[in-house]
Amino acid sequence: MARVHIIGTGGTIASRSGQAGASEEGQGHIEGSIASDTIGDLVASAPVAAGAGKLQVTTEDVMTLGSYQLGLPEIREIAAAALTRAAEAAVDGVIVTHGTDTLEETAFLVDLVNGTNTTVVFTGAQRAADQPDSDGPRNLHQALTVAADPRFCGMGALIAFDGRVQTARGARKAHTTASQPFDGGATVGLFRNEELDLIARPARPCTLPLPGTEFGTTRVDVITAYPGSSPDALRHAAQSGAAGVVLAGTGVGNAGPGHADAVADLISSGIPVVLSTRVPSGPMVPIYGNGGGVDLIAAGAVSAGHLNPFQARILAAALLTENPTLTEFTTLFSQLR
Repeated sequence: MARVHIIGTGGTIASRSGQAGASEEGQGHIEGSIASDTIGDLVASAPVAAGAGKLQVTTEDVMTLGSYQLGLPEIREIAAAALTRAAEAAVDGVIVTHGTDTLEETAFLVDLVNGTNTTVVFTGAQRAADQPDSDGPRNLHQALTVAADPRFCGMGALIAFDGRVQTARGARKAHTTASQPFDGGATVGLFRNEELDLIARPARPCTLPLPGTEFGTTRVDVITAYPGSSPDALRHAAQSGAAGVVLAGTGVGNAGPGHADAVADLISSGIPVVLSTRVPSGPMVPIYGNGGGVDLIAAGAVSAGHLNPFQARILAAALLTENPTLTEFTTLFSQLR
């Protein structure tokens, strides 16, 4: 009998609408949905959560928060809990229920540090637990199926959502309300009715040790390029305490006049710059000069490759906790991106 351990962290899957109340003006109002259900509540809501005796399911609550409330300390705490359970010999699979807003960041950190053969599967919901068409129970059931399936072992961290199983690496929330909000990553499995098909096995780079608690205070800013954006935003980030910066460039990774000089200034000060793209899909590729990606890389920025700016930020923060030299940072980032 397979044993699957489920970690609850909150999110829409655990949220319910607030109670009706009165505003200061005396007008009635409804509070927004708030994460409140425990993981025990969620398991109870999935009618086949225990797999009709085919699964042994254990649970724990690490936190109960909307994922928009998470900082790096909370993301590390979730990753630490998942890694601890994944390393237990008696555990065949781990699930993390998580809000979709920042799921891509937490899942990517877990992917970076999960060197075990136990896959950690992330899932959540787009509709709250008290909505009649809530998708949480179905997504949880599918995540349980993936986590218990030995064909998906050794894949680091996956996302199971709305019938699709994809790698955490490269995934990105791409729609605010659709039942399948995630794009990117590699599709490794698909549900057809109740049957789960293995589609592919992802190639994975080496893993990192779980970063220390310093990860929670390692500041890496994301600066977005746009028509007329000022390169001084890069300098301000460094001057105000950022240990690193991710530049989300336009197109394949470009920025306007002066940005290459600003990148060079940060590099000369020992502040690494990662060049990604604000485009939802596709890699950063240095093609253009005259201030474009070729010049930004020449100024010392390191390419994010296929990582979106927010996953690039997580990798940068994890590396910077060890205080690497710029050369060490560039080498490690390039190996792990």
